[in-house]
Amino acid sequence: MSEKGKVVLAYSGGLDTSVAVRWIQETYGLDVITLTIDLGTHEDLETIRARALEVGAVKALVVNAADVFVDYFIWPALQAGALYEGAYPLATALGRPLIAKLLVDTARREGAGAVAHGCTGKGNDQVRFDVSTKTLAPELKIVAPAREWNMTREEELDYAEKHGITVDVTRKSPYSTDENLWGRSVECGVLEDPWVEPPEEVYAWTASPADAPAQPEHVEVAFEKGVPVGLNGDKMGSVALIEELNSVAGRHGVGRIDHIENRLVGIKSREIYEAPAAVVLHAAHRALEGVTMTRQALRFKEIVSRHYADIIYDGLWFSKFHQDLAAYVLSSQQVVSGSVKMKLFKGQATKVGVRSQFSLYSRKLATYGAGDEFDHRAAVGFIALHGLPTRTQAQVLKNLLPEEAVRPRLSPPELKPE
Repeated sequence: MSEKGKVVLAYSGGLDTSVAVRWIQETYGLDVITLTIDLGTHEDLETIRARALEVGAVKALVVNAADVFVDYFIWPALQAGALYEGAYPLATALGRPLIAKLLVDTARREGAGAVAHGCTGKGNDQVRFDVSTKTLAPELKIVAPAREWNMTREEELDYAEKHGITVDVTRKSPYSTDENLWGRSVECGVLEDPWVEPPEEVYAWTASPADAPAQPEHVEVAFEKGVPVGLNGDKMGSVALIEELNSVAGRHGVGRIDHIENRLVGIKSREIYEAPAAVVLHAAHRALEGVTMTRQALRFKEIVSRHYADIIYDGLWFSKFHQDLAAYVLSSQQVVSGSVKMKLFKGQATKVGVRSQFSLYSRKLATYGAGDEFDHRAAVGFIALHGLPTRTQAQVLKNLLPEEAVRPRLSPPELKPE
């Protein structure tokens, strides 16, 4: 095999990538090396490897990258509070830059001149793969069969049948799914109608809230510098912690997200997500930040969080702007240590307790009972200074403009008692 004759394909074992192996061989005459990456879903990698070889791959490689995925991608995004459009925990989006990096590493190691992925021409993942790859290795070519062949899903199924390619998708179950440790996404089929309630069959990680346990369950999450390190008083490794929360919170119906999403390519799409651990940890992390960061820091962090989420969603993980924001996030998290108590009940994850050695909450200042140390007398002077600009402007405008021009609709009419 020559250098220019090899391509490394990100291979999931699903319909698109299985069809892609044969299509690349027929269309470009390239030898296909598949790369399957386990991001914490405990897939049967050997079965996937065998399937890749069965459909024509010259080599089938597998990598377990769950620990790297959590430590270098999930935790930084959690520290940043990155939720796309305030809803999506970015599970799939976070996995793409890691997969792209591993594709590049493999291509260089195997002497391949190109990498390939199974993304369509109207999704976000094509952008994430292409931008990341070209940023890391501009010399590599990119092959995107699903973007080029213009086959419908039905035509892909026909192609698979014609070539004897075994896939898990059936014509009666046309959902397109993607999952990793941080979450699961589902689209296509009846979900393409935003008026249709998602059928229970699309969910795999979460119980229906209606069928969830009748009694709530409490979990205590311990954080160190914004990173979860323990559950219910026990220290836990990163992967194990997320797996446990996915199980516990999913049992209570926590983590279902029905999102009409603004894709980067300019269209709206309806996405169903399941992310039990992500939902719980984001809520707990926000609660801990709430008692350890000042008002100004929290307000600015909200801005950073939105930009950080956009960077991930838009496929700009390896950008200098990301490096700059990450430096701020890491600095902000120095005080985000402590524990948060969350109540899981009927699809909801609610913060019910929080404590931290860096807490800015002072009971002596907040209490209305005995032991109050707040200086009430200081409030008079503070209010006078705080309201000074407003009082000054009101006096000036009163002398120069009619009252209805100064306060046209901000003041209600005078009401007289009956």
